[in-house]
Amino acid sequence: MKKSDVEYILLTGAAGFIGAKTAERLLELGYKVVGVDNMNDYYDVSIKERRLKTLIGDDNFVFHKADIEDYQYMKSLFEENKFSAVINLAARAGVRYSEENPHVYMSTNAQGTLNLLELMRKFNVRKFVLASTSSLYAGQQIPFVETLPVNTPISQYAATKKAAEVTTYTYHYLYGIDATICRYFTVYGPAGRPDMSPYRFVKWVLEGTPITLFGDGTQSRDFTYVDDIAIGTVAALKNVGYEIVNLGGGQKPITLNEMIKLIEEYSGAEAKINYQPVQKTDMVETMADIKKAKTLLNWSPIVSFEEGIKKTVEWYLANREWLKNVPV
Repeated sequence: MKKSDVEYILLTGAAGFIGAKTAERLLELGYKVVGVDNMNDYYDVSIKERRLKTLIGDDNFVFHKADIEDYQYMKSLFEENKFSAVINLAARAGVRYSEENPHVYMSTNAQGTLNLLELMRKFNVRKFVLASTSSLYAGQQIPFVETLPVNTPISQYAATKKAAEVTTYTYHYLYGIDATICRYFTVYGPAGRPDMSPYRFVKWVLEGTPITLFGDGTQSRDFTYVDDIAIGTVAALKNVGYEIVNLGGGQKPITLNEMIKLIEEYSGAEAKINYQPVQKTDMVETMADIKKAKTLLNWSPIVSFEEGIKKTVEWYLANREWLKNVPV
């Protein structure tokens, strides 16, 4: 999709980790963005508020504190704005927390997505980008390719994302909505989510708190820097019909032990580790096959894990005073 074809973008989850970076990218490219976020307290809201501060000063960004589960409020936004596309990054995230609150996850991730698609149908908005997850590939052989069957999710979180994906396909099939589903692989970087291991490990190492490590640290992840993810998400506005695309590092996965060593190197502090049993919902390893992203979206990640984790440590050190009181 060319920029000239798109004027107003509805971006949900705009105060989130990926959402705020995606908003920045859209604004840099000249799009007008209507951002929506319910500002829930899954993690400390002050981080979301600081992300928003970087956006609200831009004349092309308008923010609404709202929930995609609120059909009537979302309908009012479609009535007030002629959207050319919707990027749905609003979601309940976190595998472990989903086991405790499955209804909340299904309501936001599945019902919220349905609300947006139905409003797109009614208001003739033709392009949809959906954030999905590499968690769907549990039990498959690496590297994970988009054509693998993902019909046996092992967490409530993954199950709700699968529901969102198949609902999106139905709206493409029945009503011709052009849809790109982006399956993200372990996104990290400055101002990240406090429940994610990169943020937690940096904080714990720098504050001298023992790292809670589930397993022996040999489990690996295809970490992907947030700026790269934002670039890929905006690239997904391209008209494709219906496609699922992996956005991941696409190289050798990084073990948690390797990440801890890099944090020690860049912070000058020594990690203390509190080993805990592996969680049933944890995946042993993830690795994206990103050939499709390269050919379809002309996208590949730029930032190496070493560079990205260094930037994350530097960001934490620069903001250490207020981050000390942010719980993880």
